[in-house]
Order: sequence, then structure tokens, then C-alpha cells
Amino acid sequence: MTNAPEPFDLAHELAATATWDEDRHDHPTPVDRPGGPDRSDEPAPPDTWPDEREETTGEVDLAARHSLRRVAGLRTELEDITEVEYRQLRLERVILVGVWTDGSVQDAENSMAELALLAETAGSEVLDALYQRRDSPDPATYVGRGKVEGLAEIVKATGADTVICDGELAPSQLRNLEDKVKVKVVDRTALILDIFAQHAKSREGQAQVELAQLSYMKQRLRGWGGNLSRQAGGRVAGGAGIGGRGPGETKIETDRRRINTKIAKLRRDLSHMKKTRDTKRSGRKRHEIPSVAIAGYTNAGKSSLLNRLTDAGVLVEDALFATLDPTTRRTETSDGRVYTMSDTVGFVRHLPHQLVEAFRSTLEEVADADLVVHVVDGSHPDPEGQLAAVRAVLADIGADKVPELVAINKADVADPLVIARLKQREPHSVVVSAHTGEGIAEALEAIEGELPTPAVEVSVLLPYDRGDLLSKVHEHGEVLALEHTGDGTVLQARVNEVLAGELAAYAPGAVSGA
Repeated sequence: MTNAPEPFDLAHELAATATWDEDRHDHPTPVDRPGGPDRSDEPAPPDTWPDEREETTGEVDLAARHSLRRVAGLRTELEDITEVEYRQLRLERVILVGVWTDGSVQDAENSMAELALLAETAGSEVLDALYQRRDSPDPATYVGRGKVEGLAEIVKATGADTVICDGELAPSQLRNLEDKVKVKVVDRTALILDIFAQHAKSREGQAQVELAQLSYMKQRLRGWGGNLSRQAGGRVAGGAGIGGRGPGETKIETDRRRINTKIAKLRRDLSHMKKTRDTKRSGRKRHEIPSVAIAGYTNAGKSSLLNRLTDAGVLVEDALFATLDPTTRRTETSDGRVYTMSDTVGFVRHLPHQLVEAFRSTLEEVADADLVVHVVDGSHPDPEGQLAAVRAVLADIGADKVPELVAINKADVADPLVIARLKQREPHSVVVSAHTGEGIAEALEAIEGELPTPAVEVSVLLPYDRGDLLSKVHEHGEVLALEHTGDGTVLQARVNEVLAGELAAYAPGAVSGA
């Protein structure tokens, strides 16, 4: 009697083969960062200390994400019934297409390189890339007729199953290009939306991504042949019967109505979630707690920098749009003042306007901040382009008036000449490396120097039984002078108006405004 085969661990094999495949195909591998407690699905309240959160590590979250990554080179067909009886999805084989309308050749190559990273992040294998110099994209097929013919030959020769265009295509351009190349065509907007859908974890993030996808899809409903132009009037096969006859709706009208209904529901849900976020924000404003928002280009190292500055322990991965759910952590200055620091979603060139609208409630964290720490990747081929792209989005959400501190990250691998060029271009900047810790102390000092100071200066004599007020001054104010005497504590400090009112009873003189 033979022994029964041991049960097969699918998750273990997927993780193992995914790791082998990344080594084989030179895919980006996750960068090791100091671990720590991982963030939960919902953003933590601003007054939650790191040691009060659930003791799970960022490495566990990272391993779970990689275990679901699709595996290249594996077919879905089963060759033998005795083989492992499960199917693994293979990576999509894609061809990249771009239209170069302005700028230099280097700009066009950087844009195509970024599109390749986006495609790999979405779970695909880039086979080839081509771009065309034109004054404007072709209104019918995005690229010219000759390029379309060449693209169709490349698709046939390589066996690609998807074409990704570096731009937002009109519905007619998508349809015409698919008819010519005979494979699926995806534009840059749909690609970014797909990455967001894969990485969104919180309920709010998933609702925001779904809203953006439906807004994008509503304008691009179409069907093959006339299957979306059929009407449901007359004696329909579905048995609608009485009340179901007449002109009826076409299939495309029904789909559009359902999408509009779903969009309305998502907006109602997001408005309720926004109230929770606004309540937390108003609480911080009521207590006059300064807030710092970390913003920047995707994969510039914002989450790594937040971990260095606050020991937040959020997920860090060397991938585009690894962070979608905002994280807020409470921290202190060197003199004991409390402030909050928030990690935000990364930006990218030509960020789809559907995403900006859907994530507007999240991006308001940046607009309402007292300081924006703008992180830029010093090792990127075009850091100035990253700065311009992020500032364009900040202006779109009304955050361009917020004071800004530029943090030039990845100094350990960046070219010193590029760092010097950026420092000359951005005088109000610091050079840091979230990986090695270089420049973190200088960054903290610069952030503390930019935080708003309390508006009211007080001089009081606090009795020793009012240590609670002294603690509040240390937490929410700025201590200028402190002396312990026989009668009590002589304190000179700058505080907010609410705290100044509590201290007024112990002031030998009048409270003077700053």
C-alpha cells in the first residue's frame, strides 16, 4: 500500500518561484530597510504612539505582496495528470509605444524607461519599446500609419499579448489601434489605475481606486459588433413580459446607468470616510498641533524617510506606488513639542485626473499641512522633472502655498555633481539618505525650524502642585526660560491662546502678544 502524497503548499511554491524568477529576469528586488510595526489597514489616529499599535512587521506585508506576484515563463496548460494540478498565471508580454512631441531625446527615453517600470510593477514582461517623433499624436491611431504597421509586425514576431501606450488615448484611438495590431491595447492611465488597484489595502483606498476606474471606464464603454446596441424592447428573451416592452434601453445605456449608480454610491461612502478624516484633522487644529506632510515622486523614498524620522515601521518596497494608504504618526521636536508627520501617495508625470479627483480627500492632508517635505530622488536621471511634476499636482490641489522643504534623498547612490546642482537650484533643501541615515539629524533640525511657533509669550510663576500646566507647556509650547525657586517654577514660554488663558491666573504681569 503506497503512502498518500504530501499536501502541496501553493503559497510556498509561488513565493519560491517568484523569487527565482526575479533573479533570472533581473526584476527589481525589494530594498532592505529597518523593520518595525506595520501600519494597519486603516490610517492610525494621529495620537497613537508606535508602541501601541499591533506588533506586526513590514516584512510580513512585503512577503505577502510578493507571494501574489505572477510568474514568468510558466504555461497554464497541464502536461500530465500526475503533475501538480494547479495553474499559475504568467506575466503579460507587452510592447511599449510612445509619441515624442517636445523636449530632448533624453526626455523621451526617460519617459519610456518610467513606462517600463510601471509595466513591470503592474506584472508584465517588457519585450520591446518604440517611440515616434511627431508634432502631435495621430488622432486615429496615436502613432502614424507606418509605425502601426511596424508595431503589428513586432507584436506578431514576439508573441506579445498587450500594447501599452505612453499617453491617455481616446476611445476611438484604442479601438482603431486594437483593430490594427489584433491584441489588447492599454494606455498609461489604465496602467496606473491597475497598479493602484493592486496596491490599495484600506477600505478608503480601495473605494478611491474603484471610483477612479469607473470614471475612466464610463467614457470608454464599447462592444464588439452590435452587441451593445441591442434594445430590450418587444418580446425579449429574458422574459420581461408586461411592462418590459417598448423602445427599451440599449446594452451600453444599461451599463452606463449601472456605472453611474455605482459611482454615486462610492462618492457617498467616501464622503462618510472624509468626515472621519476631517474630525481627526479638526482635533489637531483645535489643539494647534503642527503637521508635516511628506510628498514627492513615486519611489523617491518617502516611506523610508518617514521610518527614519519617526520609527513608523510602514511598508517599504523598491516599486512604484508601493504606498497608497496615508500614514500619520505623532512625534516630538528636540525640545518636547508635539507634531504629526504624514506619508502620502506618490505622484508621477501625467497623473490621471481621475486619480487626483478620487484621492482629493487624502491629498487634502498635504494642503492643510504646516510644512511639506518634498522628497526627490537624487539618483534619478531627471530629478528636476520630478520636482516639476510634483509641484504641478500640488498646485492642482491647492497646496502650492504651503512652505516647502526639499529633501534630496538617496545621497548614498546619487552622483555628487547632481546633488550639488540640485542644492544650487533649491537653496532651501537638505541632503539625506533614508537607507544609511546620512543627513537625518540635519533634516529633523530643518523641519523643527520650519514648524510654526506659538503666538503668545507668557511669564508666569507656577506652584509646584500645577505640574500638569508645566507639562502642557512642554508639549504644546516653546519654553524660553525655566527656573525652580522656593515659591514655585518661574516660566517664560510661548504658547497658544487657549493655554495662555489657563496660565493667566499665575502671571504676575499681563500676557503680551508676540
